[in-house]
Amino acid sequence: MRVRYVVLYVNDAESCRRFWIDQVGMIEKDRKDVDGFTIVQVGFADQPFAFELVPLAMMADNPYNLDLATPSIALQADDLDAAHAQLIECGVTAMEIGEHSGIRSFAFSDPEGRWFAVTG
Repeated sequence: MRVRYVVLYVNDAESCRRFWIDQVGMIEKDRKDVDGFTIVQVGFADQPFAFELVPLAMMADNPYNLDLATPSIALQADDLDAAHAQLIECGVTAMEIGEHSGIRSFAFSDPEGRWFAVTG
């Protein structure tokens, strides 16, 4: 697995996007509209890593009870099923693989209850 992006839960996604692009020197790598909200990924042009700016208002129901003050880390696996099986075999608490917004993924937690997403 490798780090794909880190989710930053933000009050004003557009203001944060402008900050990372105009002041820090990143570029916009991806943009998607989900249920009336815009999620933007920003990162440096020469690196695959990105910050995903997710509006706090989008997380109003917070189904996984995430600590929204803490960034969420998303990992990428070339073989999602194998990565899931390996974590389960090693005793990691992991949810079943599901599909969210057309993307297959699952989440697992560390000993302190922080959740990490893994996408294929």
